[in-house]
Amino acid sequence: MSEKKPFEIARETLTQLSARKLAPTPANYQKLYSEVSGIPIEHSFPVEHLRSIAQDLPTRTPGQQRLKGLLDSAIGQLNWDGVKAALAAYADHSPATPAQSIANSLPASALSPGNGSTTAPALMIDFFEQVARLIEYTLPALGSDDARFAEQTRAMLEAMRQPDADVVALKPMLGNFGSRLSFAAEDQAEIRGTLLKLLHLIIENIGELSLDDRWLKGQIEALLRASSPPLTLHRLDDVERRLKDVIFKQTEAKGRTIEAQDEMRQMLATFIERLSQMTESTSAFHAKMEKNARQIEQAKTLTEITPVLKEVVSATRSMAHDSLNVRDELRGMREKAHATEAELVKLHEELDRVSAQVRHDPLTGALNRKGLDEAVEREVSNVRRKDTPLSVALLDIDNFKKLNDRLGHAAGDDALVHLTAVTREAMRPQDTLARYGGEEFVILMPDTPLASGIEAMTRLQRELTKRFFLAGNERVLITFSAGVAQLADEEAGADAIKRADRAMYLAKRAGKNRVLGA
Repeated sequence: MSEKKPFEIARETLTQLSARKLAPTPANYQKLYSEVSGIPIEHSFPVEHLRSIAQDLPTRTPGQQRLKGLLDSAIGQLNWDGVKAALAAYADHSPATPAQSIANSLPASALSPGNGSTTAPALMIDFFEQVARLIEYTLPALGSDDARFAEQTRAMLEAMRQPDADVVALKPMLGNFGSRLSFAAEDQAEIRGTLLKLLHLIIENIGELSLDDRWLKGQIEALLRASSPPLTLHRLDDVERRLKDVIFKQTEAKGRTIEAQDEMRQMLATFIERLSQMTESTSAFHAKMEKNARQIEQAKTLTEITPVLKEVVSATRSMAHDSLNVRDELRGMREKAHATEAELVKLHEELDRVSAQVRHDPLTGALNRKGLDEAVEREVSNVRRKDTPLSVALLDIDNFKKLNDRLGHAAGDDALVHLTAVTREAMRPQDTLARYGGEEFVILMPDTPLASGIEAMTRLQRELTKRFFLAGNERVLITFSAGVAQLADEEAGADAIKRADRAMYLAKRAGKNRVLGA
């Protein structure tokens, strides 16, 4: 005989309800449905009733408090075996009963963590394992200077991982470790504060040592702001980049200044040499003129005067020629000095411009493609080191060409600046914003899984609906479509951006003003 179909069972159940003249309550329907189908009734787990019973249990001793916690855990997991084991142990418990006697009072099936449920002893073993892992994670902060303490910690971890861990023996060991950890935390905080002060002193000293601190002042202020608490690895990376920029600028300017000083030194030496030559020429000229004057005084005829006059004319002409040469050479030196000074000024201005724009888009102030590449490399490295999620979002402004055509390119640029400003306000400090090209932007969101990244982009869309863009007197609603991708294991950052780009195009095709995950 073929089995009855669900709609046939339901129809027969309703017929039986009517034939037996029973009220059509859920309980009566369930009972008759079970009879007709032959499927036994599965009673639901009485969570609320059991929690009410657990609340009334006494918790005067540490043992009772521990057992009540195990009972609450079993109720939360809908675990009948755990509830029965905890209640049985609770009934036999007295203040003198050690933890091991509780395990002995439980059924053998409850002692195995592989039976598909977490019972009292299994939960205790898992709890100690979690504490042991927590301690191992804190060990790098303590350093390796104290060999004796390292040996004590190792022994404590081994004791925790024993199947029959002795809670009483572990208590003082945990207390000693907690005290040492508190001292280490204080030391780390003090070291961090001191290192931060030293960093500020170095930055300020760089500004003081600059030959012309006018052009360096903005960079120094930016460095001091970036290195102010609260510090994160993201901000420290930014400090490193800015400090490299400042060092590069100082090195370039210092090298060119030294070259200019050498050129000025050479020009001064040449000037002094030419001045000395002029002095010698003038002295010789005066001596020759005095000699010629005496010859003229002694001459008695015109014939005797003629060769003297020729000599005077020749000496005068030579003196005039030397003067012209020296004047031209000194004029060339002066022009070269002016050119060197102008080149230094131009170098400072160019270094300022390059330092500000080498990684940033000049219109929006967001990172450009070069800055994005560096940021992606840094964040991917952090992901690999910390094993944390990284979400990458690529957003594209909807109908941007129409906005440009209708309001003009200047309004389009203002719209990009508006989007950047709103995005920065909605972002977290550790997030990174970059202009990918045209009206496309990329946002890097560290420590963010895919679902949270999609939620963040949706929040940004809602924020833009509250902040209209003003083009003259016209209020314009800016929307965008976005794709979000979470960096996969062994995936390159550029590949994650490509996946986000494909998801963005799907969002465009789905109707725009949407966020889709890759």
